Amino acid sequence: MTCYETIIPAASHWSLRVRRGVQLTLTDIEGDANVGMMFYNPENLLERYNAPDTLKCQHTFKLTRGHCLYSDMGRIFASITHDTLDWHETMAGNCHASHVQQKWGKRDYQQDRNQWLQNGHDAMLVEMAKYGLTQADMAANLNLFSKVHTDTGGNMALAPGHSKPGSNVTLRFEMDTLVILHTCPHPLSQADTYPRKPVSLLMKRAAPVQDDDYCKNLRPENQRGFANNALYHFGLEA
Repeated sequence: MTCYETIIPAASHWSLRVRRGVQLTLTDIEGDANVGMMFYNPENLLERYNAPDTLKCQHTFKLTRGHCLYSDMGRIFASITHDTLDWHETMAGNCHASHVQQKWGKRDYQQDRNQWLQNGHDAMLVEMAKYGLTQADMAANLNLFSKVHTDTGGNMALAPGHSKPGSNVTLRFEMDTLVILHTCPHPLSQADTYPRKPVSLLMKRAAPVQDDDYCKNLRPENQRGFANNALYHFGLEA
């Protein structure tokens, strides 16, 4: 198999152990999608994506091409090698059942089957449970395709219409990573009706990382992150 491609339906969840050296491209099919995403080290599930360190060490509030996605051990799960949007957020977390019910009413699977209103928090927990992870293992997640801005009072709001149909982002995985994701609405969504936005997913082998790699050299901190990964993988090539 040279590549793998699938559609992640709206209000769904998905997970996979993605191998080092694989790139994953997500495409917003209809526009205004949201992909909630978390990373864990499959060899040590206590190591997981760290949003504060990812932003702090790269001196940014948004995520886009060149940025690396850090674990709480100072290693790099993945690098953003391509991005048509220039802004993805990692501060607002997941929507909860209470958010969905307040905005769009209560609809559950028992009554409404595939037309029920899933929330990101529970969707992520369903996938996490497959690997022995619980709510205690939840941390601040990525929200790909979503942009937030703040007013003078520091209140965050979702920027509507940020992601157009066909918008895409590519992640190159720098270490084996357990990827957990969902396609449920952003917690700050003010859509009149429950957003049902599918995304496409494409995986294939990435080109080897070169010395002049853009992500590696974007920040001095990223060079240290890649060095941490090299030490972590020391001896595997042999």
